[in-house]
Amino acid sequence: MRIYMQTPVTDDSPPRYYHLFLQEDLLGGWNVVREWGFQGASGRMVRDHFATREAAESAIISGRDAQLKRGYRVMFMQGEERPR
Repeated sequence: MRIYMQTPVTDDSPPRYYHLFLQEDLLGGWNVVREWGFQGASGRMVRDHFATREAAESAIISGRDAQLKRGYRVMFMQGEERPR
């Protein structure tokens, strides 16, 4: 699963981006990678480890919902939410 979000473009500053994606590790666990910053500049990256894919997907959805409340818009989404 991969979600790329961005704030609306304004005249006074470049848009901000927020990128969430899922990565399987070599031991069968899952990482949620979060990247954010201003377009065209170096940003920050954080990885959070989860034992199951379901827990990692839940974290991605929670992260997406939190950023939507802050004014970000989903620009690209790959993969699907699994039914609960």
